[in-house]
Amino acid sequence: MKKKTIFTFFLLPSYFCFLPFTGTTQAANFRIVVNSNQDGAVNPDSALTLREAIEIANGSLPLERLSSTEQTLVSPINGNTLIAFDLPASETTIRLVDVLPPLSSPGLVIDGTTQPGYDAEKSATAEIAIPIPSVTITPAADREVFRGLTIVADRVTIRGLSLYGFTSRLEATATLPPADIFIDSPQSVAVVGDQGRQTPENAPKNVVIENNWLGIPLDQKVPQTTSAFGVYVFNSLGTTIRRNRISYHDGSGIISAVKANNLQVTENIIVGNGIAGMPDAIRLEGEIEKAQINSNLICGNDGSGVYLFKPEGAAQINDNQITYNGRRFRRAGVYLMGDGHQVNNNQISNQTGAGVVVAAYPKSDRNIILGNRFNNLEGLSIDLVAQENVNVQAYQRGDGPNPLRNSKNRRLDTGNSAINAPQFISSEFYTVGTTTNILGTADPGSEVSIYLVQKEAGISYGPLSEPLTRVVADEEGKFSASVEMQPGELVSAIATIPKYGTSEAAANAEIVSPGGDRVNLSSTTNFTSSNILRSRLGAIPQCTTEPVPPVVQQPPEEPEPEPTPPEPIRISVPTNVHFALDKATLSPESARILNRIAHVLRENPQIVIELRGHTDPRASDAYNLNLSNRRAIAVRNYLLRQGIPPERMTIRALGESQPRVVGRSRLDHARNRRVEFIFRDARGIDLFVQEQDLQLE
Repeated sequence: MKKKTIFTFFLLPSYFCFLPFTGTTQAANFRIVVNSNQDGAVNPDSALTLREAIEIANGSLPLERLSSTEQTLVSPINGNTLIAFDLPASETTIRLVDVLPPLSSPGLVIDGTTQPGYDAEKSATAEIAIPIPSVTITPAADREVFRGLTIVADRVTIRGLSLYGFTSRLEATATLPPADIFIDSPQSVAVVGDQGRQTPENAPKNVVIENNWLGIPLDQKVPQTTSAFGVYVFNSLGTTIRRNRISYHDGSGIISAVKANNLQVTENIIVGNGIAGMPDAIRLEGEIEKAQINSNLICGNDGSGVYLFKPEGAAQINDNQITYNGRRFRRAGVYLMGDGHQVNNNQISNQTGAGVVVAAYPKSDRNIILGNRFNNLEGLSIDLVAQENVNVQAYQRGDGPNPLRNSKNRRLDTGNSAINAPQFISSEFYTVGTTTNILGTADPGSEVSIYLVQKEAGISYGPLSEPLTRVVADEEGKFSASVEMQPGELVSAIATIPKYGTSEAAANAEIVSPGGDRVNLSSTTNFTSSNILRSRLGAIPQCTTEPVPPVVQQPPEEPEPEPTPPEPIRISVPTNVHFALDKATLSPESARILNRIAHVLRENPQIVIELRGHTDPRASDAYNLNLSNRRAIAVRNYLLRQGIPPERMTIRALGESQPRVVGRSRLDHARNRRVEFIFRDARGIDLFVQEQDLQLE
């Protein structure tokens, strides 16, 4: 048997005391079978635990220390070392009592798909087929374990596992970040504690995370203890994260820190993250050169779908479906800081902010945004923020349409160097047959993309729902395009110059016939969230669905009669829960009320709710705004645990601005300390609510 000796010394904290040690004899490569779901100290007994398997792979546990029975579970293998599973059918959940040793064996594969009974063809989701894991790794009930798996070596693969419940309320999270899966160099502070040092040059390379469920138990419900982050790419090169379900984390589902160059995030389902911390589904910072985020479903998260925070290097964000995000913070679907990013061919819809925001601070340029489809936004499709607008709303959601550039300085203070939005020569264009000539001006030499605009959107700038054609503006900035459109449709356009980036959208213009049908533009110029909410009605929020069995072809049947309009829903339900003075915690009585509300929501999947947090007036505006936000979050998180999907709930913090009653008695204050429920039918039909206030009335 080929053997090698590793000569490396580390000073390690107790939970990482099994990295390769001096003098340890390590086998070349093994197939190691885990047949016990127990965890604890290494013992020569009849069963091999995951902790023991990792130590064997790392070379820190010689085979001589195993029992003869355990040694039969370890065999030489050609290729990379493999940790496989053969757990009893009723004991497939491994409950950790402490953090596992870092994975320090290059090429190691931990493969949950080897567990008997694993079905690679069975998925719980139709949108992207991701097999249901058979092996679960989670902390023991009475233990806080801040990390699931820590990867410190090249070419490690984690496949087919469910990991959840890894968080840290007792550790120093800044130096030891918690996560389901964490990737960093073996000597870093984040791996070995205070004795470590940051060594970006030793970043693990080509790690693969695939076909896992991160943050989600097998029952698909929010766990009692939620993980802090999903995949934390702290320092790594060429990491691939593909076809994972990543949900219900306090912070982001995927996050980077020091280095994540060549990161590939592909075909994942990223739903309901950021529920108690950093709210964005994917948040990248540090070095991210050539990072790619492609073909993911990003839905129902508390902040942006993708948030690039002061990155070094450019990323590509292509072909993703980004919808129903911004449930807690009204952020853009995609938020860009930095230069040279590309956002192409995504579907961005149902956002409580703009579609794509390009930051003004730090100055961000050359961001190309093409071929995307936007629908139902509470903001512009593309918003280039100006530095004069520095409030939180403008910074995160966008600051609205920019005026035409009127000085050279505008190049310096606005995202994408203030490239002008195209200007149409008229607010109306007439059809000739089926063809309409669209005329306008843009920055000379720019490529102008003509878009069909979503009707009844309630805004005068977009949303850009369907790209139609592209033309180039001439030296004087004039452009002309022929498109096939129908009277009554709306058109807009964006301009792109590579050295600046892509512009905001032109003001909508209407297609009319000489005798013609037309849309009353005066009804589409009110840029308010209430109009947006109305336009959003008709689609029941739903991030994922179960796969539908194959349909057996049947002979054609008689056409079904037109369905009768649905009856309005009538519900009798509490509309408020109240809170003690200066508190955001739920009382047992409030919990009982929320259970009733959860029951109503489960019985009526067409209903969506807005949770409006309120306070009484006895504190500063800023303090009350924060308190009302915490109250709304507490209610939302309780309902999440009752099985209500995150995409059916949005949060608004109103502080003391909308009291329920005017007065300063003790009862008046109690009535105003509340979270109010606004129920709506997502199908756009009336909803009758018989209000109840069970706590105070």
